[in-house]
Amino acid sequence: MANFIERMCLYLVLVLSVFLSIIQAVDRSNFKTCDQSAFCSRQRAMKPGQSSYRALLETLELSDSHLTVQLLNNNNKVLLLLELYRLQGNMTRVKINELKPVKPRYEVPDVLITDPPTELMSVVAQDEHRVVLSLGGEDWRLILSAQPFRLDIMEGPQVLLSLNSRGLLAFEQLRIRKDTKSQTDTKEAGEKEDTEKHDKEKVSEGEEAEEEVDQPGMWEETFKTHADTKPNGPSSISLDFSLPGVEHVYGIPEHADGLRLKNTDGGDPYRLYNLDVFQYELFNPMALYGAVPVLLSHNTHRTMGLFWLNAAETWVDVSSGQGSSEVPQTDVRWISESGIIDVFIMLGPRPNDVFTQYASLTGTQAFPPLSSLAYHQCRWNYNDQEDVSAVDQGFDEHDIPYDFIWLDIEHTDGKRYFTWDNNKFPQPKDMLQGLLDKRRKMVTIVDPHIKVDSSYKIHTEIRSRGYYIKNKDGGDYEGWCWPGNAGYPDFTNPEMRKWWASMFAYGQYEGSMENLYTWNDMNEPSVFNGPEVTMHKDALHGPWEHRDVHNLYGFYVQMATAEGQIQRSGGLERPFVLTRAFFAGSQRYGAVWTGDNAAEWGHLKMSIPMCLSLGLVGISFCGADVGGFFKTPSAELLVRWYQAGAYQPFFRAHAHLDTPRREPWLFGPDNTALIREAVRQRYTLLPYWYLQFYHAQRTGQPVMRPLWVEYPEDIATFSIDDEFLIGRDLLVHPVTDERSSGVTAYLPGNGEVWYDVHTFQRHDGAQNLSIPVTMSSIPVFQRGGSIICRKNRVRRSSSCMENDPYTLYVALDSQGNAEGELYIDDGHTFKHETDKQFIHRRLSFTANSLSSSDLSPDSQFPSASWVEQVNILGAQKPDAVTLTTTDGGESSVEFAFDPDTAVLTLRKPGMNAGVNWTLHLR
Repeated sequence: MANFIERMCLYLVLVLSVFLSIIQAVDRSNFKTCDQSAFCSRQRAMKPGQSSYRALLETLELSDSHLTVQLLNNNNKVLLLLELYRLQGNMTRVKINELKPVKPRYEVPDVLITDPPTELMSVVAQDEHRVVLSLGGEDWRLILSAQPFRLDIMEGPQVLLSLNSRGLLAFEQLRIRKDTKSQTDTKEAGEKEDTEKHDKEKVSEGEEAEEEVDQPGMWEETFKTHADTKPNGPSSISLDFSLPGVEHVYGIPEHADGLRLKNTDGGDPYRLYNLDVFQYELFNPMALYGAVPVLLSHNTHRTMGLFWLNAAETWVDVSSGQGSSEVPQTDVRWISESGIIDVFIMLGPRPNDVFTQYASLTGTQAFPPLSSLAYHQCRWNYNDQEDVSAVDQGFDEHDIPYDFIWLDIEHTDGKRYFTWDNNKFPQPKDMLQGLLDKRRKMVTIVDPHIKVDSSYKIHTEIRSRGYYIKNKDGGDYEGWCWPGNAGYPDFTNPEMRKWWASMFAYGQYEGSMENLYTWNDMNEPSVFNGPEVTMHKDALHGPWEHRDVHNLYGFYVQMATAEGQIQRSGGLERPFVLTRAFFAGSQRYGAVWTGDNAAEWGHLKMSIPMCLSLGLVGISFCGADVGGFFKTPSAELLVRWYQAGAYQPFFRAHAHLDTPRREPWLFGPDNTALIREAVRQRYTLLPYWYLQFYHAQRTGQPVMRPLWVEYPEDIATFSIDDEFLIGRDLLVHPVTDERSSGVTAYLPGNGEVWYDVHTFQRHDGAQNLSIPVTMSSIPVFQRGGSIICRKNRVRRSSSCMENDPYTLYVALDSQGNAEGELYIDDGHTFKHETDKQFIHRRLSFTANSLSSSDLSPDSQFPSASWVEQVNILGAQKPDAVTLTTTDGGESSVEFAFDPDTAVLTLRKPGMNAGVNWTLHLR
């Protein structure tokens, strides 16, 4: 009993500390700086200079698939193995590992969707100093220099990228600790003798290695009260890349910082280490919830990418300045705690080429159910079934559409996931059926920390199957989180993932139905009493330490959860899973959000570059908590956040337990009307959003994208992160300043035109446009030359709009042309893939005719939707409009022309959205 009371007191202290940290914002002392991270500090102390490594060209071997050559460290004489691959799609892969490691080093599995296909490499020149390899074409070359070791990728005489040009390659080899010499056990002595023999084999013959001196933190490290034992000793790696002619680099999310990466000289590097950070600071390179080790470089001539495939804690230094020839240059240095060097160099040359290259490696954004692109209502927590019903009814009473209502941790039986609180939610199926009757859905939270309770079947099954992560001594790893004492399933184990997926079956997850979906939170993993609020690095996942796999944990949790949703429907239904932690490849499994933000104007602004950065590295389904999770927004801030969130991919309002309720109708009728209008704008554009996600799933192109992606030669766009494009054709500049009376939007494209989507006013491109704003203003522009399909009959949920008609917005360019697409399927199954059940049509306006033609003749899908109106922007008044259909019939179409706005409106032309037709303006 005394032990129980002691444990409960500890739990209450931990919970109190969590809430105090919430009130006080982030406590930076809970999280390491580079100086406090032994391996980062050690590596960063190494300054640019001549590399200690040389390539032993006499060991070079060239096969059909790749080249290998040994690298020798001139100081300690340890040999590394360099592997070079020329990959299909204009990519190069560089791998460096120990030639003969004491034990295997971790190589990241499951992130790549396939073993990347290779192309032949050929030697075009070689001497004792270097080897020149062809990368295809006459001008593409890779130069391997021997002494010091260096790689240069060339296009003609131009150096595109250099590797180890600053001599910062470092590879700490695994070794036996020196203070183990007192071993007396015969077996241990024999092992030591074998290791010493092994080490001698690693030294080049006739050369003597320098004695390596142990430094603090190599074999054990302490942060606050937490000790990190390191049985393998130091194992960190480092490599530098130089990008001549480059001033702008992007990516490596997640950080609460601007879109363009800043120079880290004199400060901390950007850190990639998934952490549970309460109310994070802005403009800070601190690690946050997710980590995608992908960096993009861009200038007016070329876009390239670097994908550093390593799941350990990683720091990235960015240094911009001038190279040796007085041209701009950006140097990037990657430092990881363990694993190997495995880097993919994506050579573009255009932004869309880099997106395609990266997608070929890690996959594309999962095609979400259409309803998940609509509006989501959430808070911590809706109290009970009556509360859920009241909120649901409130949306109907105030004529605000929504599709999903969410339940946080309080819906469970004592934070036992896959359960319901029987007092608050006694009839979950009745609650879900009530939502289903209105064609709405629910999301419940399922976190990966499992309450240690012998009466809880999830815990007892995981323990009996041996699926928990182990501590360094071999027992089940336990830490504190929302349930109190908790175990952490080892999601790196495929058997564990398979079992977890089976728990989402309707027969296993009691009370669940087909309209119940899942939210994975706290999956960094969050451990309240762990170092940096996460797991000890010396915890064990089978043969691997947690330090090797840390950034993969959330990736695997979402993977297993998404698979569970697919399996429960027999493989028919698309899943929807939201995750807080993520890694490269997480786009294949669902959505992410930007975590525990605050009700502050700065956090509203920051939601834009944070989601833009994620889109650049493949994760398009991104959003921020509308209104801010912590603190209480003013009515003005809340309205502005709804207006911005309505134009971001994932649109969810969420709030902390201790904040006042903030359903959209609680701020007075005027603000309710403003929020209603913002949400309704989202619903009218759902066909366009769905089309963009269809393209993202097929091509890897981001849905929400920076302007420079579409205007790569326009320098003015390179640093813009307060406005963005949705696809190619909508430009959005949300109002993110308090009491704003105007914004200045940059409209790109010399010779292009843009139309205000609200007033239809036409504006020329390549200008900064001053826009007066009121509280109702959401500055959005449609690109001239585009056709966008909307559904203007907004109903209570997106599913209720399934068969409603379309209105086409045809925005003419300066030549009087426009084109667009329409995509339709059932919105929720995989039948678009398995049975080719979809409609994909090309819409084209040219020579005064608007036509619809089939982009996928071998697919079919019955749609009851029709075209009820066409608005042509920038038009001239015709004498007559006629409709021609595939059966040869011709009919007149009623129209009206507004000379003040130059908008031609064609009323009720009446053709089915899935057939060929042509409208002629005469």
